[in-house]
Parts: sequence; structure tokens; C-alpha cells
Amino acid sequence: MTADDFRRIALSFEGAEEGAHFGAMDFRAGGRIFATLASVSLGYGNLMIGPEQQAAFVAERPDLFLPVQGGWGRMGITHIRLAVADEDTMRGALHTAWKLRVEKNNKTGKKGASPSKKSVPQSAAKKKSSSAKTR
Repeated sequence: MTADDFRRIALSFEGAEEGAHFGAMDFRAGGRIFATLASVSLGYGNLMIGPEQQAAFVAERPDLFLPVQGGWGRMGITHIRLAVADEDTMRGALHTAWKLRVEKNNKTGKKGASPSKKSVPQSAAKKKSSSAKTR
């Protein structure tokens, strides 16, 4: 599989959108990242999954999946080796990441929220505006 295959599959899920995070291509559901191509130069796609899913993926296919180094990896962020993956495995892994993101969005009520489009509640905006006037 290639980065183009990763992108095609990631965008095939309902509501999936392409974005950029620190200059790297990412894929979002409800404005939140579920996968990236931040490590494509190393031959990896990245999946935003939890530690439990990561452990299961790595145990089943250590030739294909590995934790990202450091704290991100301990939180479940997982590399998938693009050259080793086949279509079905890539689709399943990306679907897992997408589904976890959608479920998390639904639990937190952030279905359509985008981190780059934060809104300020009216009351907070008024307080900020009036405190600036009194200075």
C-alpha cells in the first residue's frame, strides 16, 4: 500500500475530511484527527487508537504495527507500515481509528466541533470586551 492508498481509504469513511497538522496530512471525523501521514517519509501511516487496540494490533501483526515512540505511543498512537499492509488490513485499521474517533466525539458532544474553530460563549466574549474597555 502507498500513502495515496492510505488517503483514499481514510477519506472513504462517512464524514471523513482531509486536513493538515504541523504540515502533515491528517484525516478527521467531526473536526478531530483519527489518522495522519506525519511519518510517511519513514514509510508509516499513523492511527489514533487507544492503548488496548494498539496492544491487540501489535500482538497480532508485529510485522505491520508498532507504537509511535515516546508518550504518543504510550497513549495508543500507532504506526502502520504502508509497504507491508494489504487493502483489507489497511481498511480495517483505519476503520477502527475512525470509529473510535466518532464514538469519542459522540460521548463528548463534539460531533461537529473543529479544534481550529473554537467559539467563545457570548457571556465570555462580553466580559472580555468590557474588561478591555475598563483598562
